[in-house]
This record gives sequence, structure tokens and C-alpha cells, in this order.
Amino acid sequence: MLNKVPEVTIWFWVIKILCTTVGESFADWINMNLGVGLINTALIFTAVFAGVLGWQLTTKRYVPFVYWLTVVVVSVTGTLYTDILTDSQGVPLALSSSVFAVVLAVVFGIWYARERTLSVHTITTRPRELFYWLAVLVTFALGTATGDWTLELTGWTAGVSVFLPLGLIVAIVLGWRLGANAVLSFWLAYILTRPLGANLGDWLGSPSGDGGLGLGTAVTSVIFLGAILATVVYLTLSRSDVIETHDSAQAPQALNPARERIMLGYYAVAAVATAALLVWAHHQPHAAAASEEDSPAPVTAHLTPQQATSPFPPAEIAKFRTIAADTLAKLNAGNQSAATTRVTDLETAWDKDQSTLEPKSEQSWHFLDGEIDQVLTSLRASSPDKATEVKALNTFLTSLG
Repeated sequence: MLNKVPEVTIWFWVIKILCTTVGESFADWINMNLGVGLINTALIFTAVFAGVLGWQLTTKRYVPFVYWLTVVVVSVTGTLYTDILTDSQGVPLALSSSVFAVVLAVVFGIWYARERTLSVHTITTRPRELFYWLAVLVTFALGTATGDWTLELTGWTAGVSVFLPLGLIVAIVLGWRLGANAVLSFWLAYILTRPLGANLGDWLGSPSGDGGLGLGTAVTSVIFLGAILATVVYLTLSRSDVIETHDSAQAPQALNPARERIMLGYYAVAAVATAALLVWAHHQPHAAAASEEDSPAPVTAHLTPQQATSPFPPAEIAKFRTIAADTLAKLNAGNQSAATTRVTDLETAWDKDQSTLEPKSEQSWHFLDGEIDQVLTSLRASSPDKATEVKALNTFLTSLG
């Protein structure tokens, strides 16, 4: 069959970053606004990914629409797997980043041992195509974990955090131009496009008070989706990224192995410098330095439902109410595990909207934040008491009106 992936041109990287941003925004929209829940969202997208990948595998050549649709879906799926480990299972981001890095190394090791090449210019057999998509899935999960871990360590805003993956990608391009191994350079840059695209989307969508452009997630998603569609149409018509070859031989050997070794040292220096920067940023004062458990909760007077909710958009309050009511229904049905899983969506949604809601009314935000803490504490107790759980949820629902 003809090569099943596009030529690596500037268009490849542009659309890859666009797909990353849209994929994450779409997953957040389904998870938060439709009340499906994180695990159910992951199951839905796993099924969608299987279907779309099956479509991709049935093609005999690179088809832009099918290929990039698969990339969008796999970006969502890989991101959700990391979110489940972090938000539902409480796995530290440092651990999940390390695990995904090891998994990716194993995938690459088996792929190379069997095919003797990792080049995307040789995806001309079914085994290589399967290895390729498995590696892509793991790179999205790894990119999500390392990107979130970076934000957790540094406390940087979305706008500032864009510069780290962007700077590293520029360093990789420079290394490639100076003779670094092309395959290694490709996969390093591929991983880094995940945090770059996600941070770029957060920067565009975040309120101006948080250092963003205030476009909102909906407008940002529409803009990026339009850009993806325009790019796919252009590539379909121009065929400028098609690799017309049936050759399944190994990729050409390096022209200058000595220079490759030198540039490998350059990449190692860049990695050490990045680690040093993150360690330095971690020790600087920032908002995430003190955990909620280490700092006393502010004392907030009891508020009426009107006082507690009036400063906030009704749609946001309705979202929290839906999740809390769904959690309560699962408790009343005797499904403790489902209720505990569902309440994680409340925590995730509340934390995600903090930067938008808290500036509108710190008093109302802290009041509702305290009630959510009571809900989370009761459902996550080592020996949960249903009466306490139901009381905490009813109290929170009453405060939401």
C-alpha cells in the first residue's frame, strides 16, 4: 500500500497543533456541559477511536480527512486516559508522566526490533501502521501528563506556559537542521505539540484577568475547527503532503553519524537545562505552592441561595447542580462507587472555573467552595456514611437554589 501518513511539512505541524487544541476543548465540553462524566466520556471516545481507526486502516493511501479525523479523536482519547489517572484515581502527574514515558519507550523498542525503522516515511505495511497509531496515542497521553505536571510545578499562567514547549520545539528544529537524527527529532517535537496546543487554547480562551485573550472555549474551538477544515481542504486539493511510494525498505542511513552524536549531546543539554528551569520555577512563590490542606479555609458567613449564586452565570450553576443531583441519585440507588466517581466531575468542573468565578465574588466563591469540600470529604471517607453524604449533597443543592 502507499504511505499512510502525510509528508512532514509545515502544514503537518500547523494542523497537528490545531487538532490538539480542538480535541481537548471538545472533550471538556462533553465531560462538563453534558454531564456524561469523565470515565463515560473516555469510554465513548475509545469506541469512537476504534471506529475511526478502523476506517483509517481500510484506506490504501493517505486520505487527509480520514487521517486528521483520526488524529483529533486520538488526541481526545489520550488526553482522557491521563485525566482519568489524575482526577479519578489520584495518580500523581510525576508518576503518570514516568509510566507513559516507559510505555512509549517499550512501544518504540518493539517497533524498531521488528521493523528496524521508526520513520514515518515508511508506514507502508499494516504492522507499521498499527505501531504508528499506538505510539501516537501514547504520545498524547504523555504530552498531557508532562504538560499538566509542568503547570503544577511552576504555577505559570497559560500564556507563559506556551513558551516552554514552543522554545523546545524551536531548539529541536535547530538541532535537526544542524544534523540531529531526523526520526528522533520528529518524535520529540510530536510529543511537545500536545502541551503547546493545549496551552495555546487555554491562553486564547482564558479571561483577560488571568492573562488570556478572553475568547472563551466555544469561540476558540470554532476558530481552530475552521482552520483545520480549511487546511484539510487545501491539502486534499493540492496533495502537497502526499508521499507517493510503495517502498517499505528501511529509512536511509544518516549521512553524518558523528554529527548525529554531537547533536544527541545537544539534546541532552537542552533536557538538563529544561529540568533546571522547572526546578527553579517550582521554588519560586506561586499560587499553587500552598495546598488547600496546608492553608486554613477563609471564614465565610452563611449565604442565602440568592446571595451565593447571583454573582455567577446561571449556566455554570446549572452545571454544578446537575452533577450534584446526579451524584445524589447514584447514592440513593445504593451505588457508592458510581457516586464517588461522579463527584470527581464536580471537583474538576469547579476547579476549572475558579479563575472565572472567583473574581466575580470572592465571598460567594469561598462559601460554595467550602460546601463542595464537605461533599468531597464525605464521599471520599475511608468508611463513607450515607446519611452524612446525603446531607452534604442536599446542603450544597439547597445553596445552589
